[in-house]
Amino acid sequence: MISRVAHLRLATLISVVIGISPIPAIAADPAPASAPAAATEAASTDKATEQKAKKAAKKDKKAEKKSKKKSKKKAKPASDAAT
Repeated sequence: MISRVAHLRLATLISVVIGISPIPAIAADPAPASAPAAATEAASTDKATEQKAKKAAKKDKKAEKKSKKKSKKKAKPASDAAT
C-alpha cells in the first residue's frame, strides 16, 4: 500500500503539473490570443452595420406604408364627395 506521505506527494506533484501545463502553451504562442479579439471586433462591427442598415430599411418601409395609407384616406373622401 502507498503510505500517506507518498500519496500526498504524488497528489501534489500531479496538481502542480496540471497547474503549470497551460503556462508553456501560453508562452509559446502569444499572437493568436490577440488575433481572435480583432476578428471578433471586426465581426461585431459588421453585425452592427448590418443591423443599422436593416433598421433604416424597415423605417423607410414603414414610412412608405404610412404615406400610402394617408393618401388612401384622402382619396376616399374625395371620391365620396364626387358621387
